[in-house]
Amino acid sequence: MVGRTRDRGVGMHPFFLASNLLIWVSAVIVMGIVSYWISLANGQNVGEHLIYLEVISVLTVVFFLAAFFLGAYHGYILLFNLIFSYLWLAAVVLTTQDFTHSNYDLGHTVEAFSYIAFFFLFFNVLYSWYIGYRASPRTTAVV
Repeated sequence: MVGRTRDRGVGMHPFFLASNLLIWVSAVIVMGIVSYWISLANGQNVGEHLIYLEVISVLTVVFFLAAFFLGAYHGYILLFNLIFSYLWLAAVVLTTQDFTHSNYDLGHTVEAFSYIAFFFLFFNVLYSWYIGYRASPRTTAVV
């Protein structure tokens, strides 16, 4: 029983804290670079990919900042991470299409931090699924 109090306790597990911090920092970097590009275009002829990246990075910054203060609720954290992992998977696909064969350093930076955000979100999904599965009550006797 002592081992389970950590899983259901208030606050965020150290893995989630470190992972969410890396996701948040990656989203802030992507948001900053994409905001810079949008400001250079003065709102004219801004591509849909940049708008998508900006929206996803802003949503990630806001929601993950709230997650730092609210802590981890295992019933909802898996769904939360799953949704954002699919959004960042689409961002990875778009940045790969746009910047892989370019010589633009900021484009490669956006691509790299999009990959970081996606991979850590993917690990969050796996880890929260594992924690949720481990913390669920058993219906059969364990010998």
